[in-house]
Amino acid sequence: MTSFGSRYLWILKMSVLFLALGIVLFMFRSVSLYSEFSIYKAPLLQPSVAAGMLKLLPEKHIKSLFTHDGIWLFPKNQCKCEAWKFQQSYYFENAYGQTELPAVKMRRQAEFEHFQRREGLPRPPPLLAQANLPFGYPIHGVEVMPLNTIPIPGLQFEGPDAPIYKVTLKASLGTLNTLADTPDTVVQGRGQKELTILTSSRTVLNFILQHVTYTSTEYQHPRVDVVSLESNSSVAKFPVTIRFPVMPKLYDPGPERKLRNLVSIATKTFLRPHKLKTMLRSIREYYPDLTVIVADDSKEPLEINDSHVEYYTMPYGKGWFAGRNLAISQVTTKYVLWVDDDFLFNEKTKIEVLVDVLEKTELDVVGGSVLGNTFQFKLFLEHSKNGDCLHRRTGSFGPLDGFPNCVVTSGVVNFFLAHTERLQRVGFDPRLQRVAHSEFFIDGLGSLLVGSCSDVIIGHQPHSSVADPELAALEKTYRRYRANTNDKVQFKLALHYFKNHLQCTT
Repeated sequence: MTSFGSRYLWILKMSVLFLALGIVLFMFRSVSLYSEFSIYKAPLLQPSVAAGMLKLLPEKHIKSLFTHDGIWLFPKNQCKCEAWKFQQSYYFENAYGQTELPAVKMRRQAEFEHFQRREGLPRPPPLLAQANLPFGYPIHGVEVMPLNTIPIPGLQFEGPDAPIYKVTLKASLGTLNTLADTPDTVVQGRGQKELTILTSSRTVLNFILQHVTYTSTEYQHPRVDVVSLESNSSVAKFPVTIRFPVMPKLYDPGPERKLRNLVSIATKTFLRPHKLKTMLRSIREYYPDLTVIVADDSKEPLEINDSHVEYYTMPYGKGWFAGRNLAISQVTTKYVLWVDDDFLFNEKTKIEVLVDVLEKTELDVVGGSVLGNTFQFKLFLEHSKNGDCLHRRTGSFGPLDGFPNCVVTSGVVNFFLAHTERLQRVGFDPRLQRVAHSEFFIDGLGSLLVGSCSDVIIGHQPHSSVADPELAALEKTYRRYRANTNDKVQFKLALHYFKNHLQCTT
């Protein structure tokens, strides 16, 4: 028993000794490891902006960021024209007297609102994707003018919590920045195509994102940039459209808004002086003071004793569409009524009705009826690799809201009222010299909205032969020019193939 007890005591002492040595070694190693890690400083990013101290850059700094040639191209409530270097500034309303200016402003605003309605302005605000994992961002509708700057709406981070948040934005046609006043360690790449945000605060991150800006850097339009928003493996992309808005081209209808200040009549004539004069007399019976613009490519000019007729001569036989271009180029009213030189105005030729249609709708052109013929036709287009297919059908697409006698269509008879600016924008191809009509509406497909009203009717002069031998000779020459020969048909087909990129029509 004594031998066994002594051995047991020895084993117990040795165990205690080894345990003590282990504790000493562990403590020594811990001190050593602590010393090593205390020497190494890990580069952990510390938030340099406290969530409660968020602020924007000073206005002076913002102006310096987005100024081009002395112009601060950044959204603002009211722009100014300040003299710069050797350039003077002009304020256009100063051209009016103080007594007439209030009325001018009211007319100007009314015409501008009509212009905006027809152009679909102001455009709806950008469509925003609601904050999801991990981003909120604009889906559609972000627009900027060339070389201008805009804030990007709707940017937000709603991803999972992280010790460090890293978000990168990339653009290709512009540069990125933020109005948030933060150190360069938090926002990197200001004014570059790639902007990186590094912060440990979600609040700071979203404040920076809410004030991110996009600056167009190239004077090109229209273009579309695709901006990407990245965090870890998550990527969101959205478009930024770069373009100028449509410049308004408004016409002042005058303080009394008389018809003569709203509408001019235009026509083209050739070798039919008797038809033209008859038509002019019929106009004066119903509209004695409307301006009539005549383009004439006859051999001999006419003498017209009417102070409200503007008569322009052209080289002999210059052509049908060239004459139409000349006539509408001289129109200075909001609307132009196109008529043929052998039409006859009557009690049913109510220009005011057509004006009312264009004033209250988004139509660009509205046709009437020639002795009951509205000549309405629809155009359908199919895209194809080697050229498009154009299909023409008679009739209309449906009624025009608010006008029971009117419909929406693609083309109308050669008696129509049109917005002057839209008519001039499409124009008439001067290569079409003799026989052409639907070609204008084909050129305008996609840019002209056309309607037709059957209750506004104009007459047509009879096709009877004339007794005067000189006039008879003119009409014979006219018919020879007017003949639609096979060569003319082939020329128009070739023109459509190349100019309109069409391969066929039905």
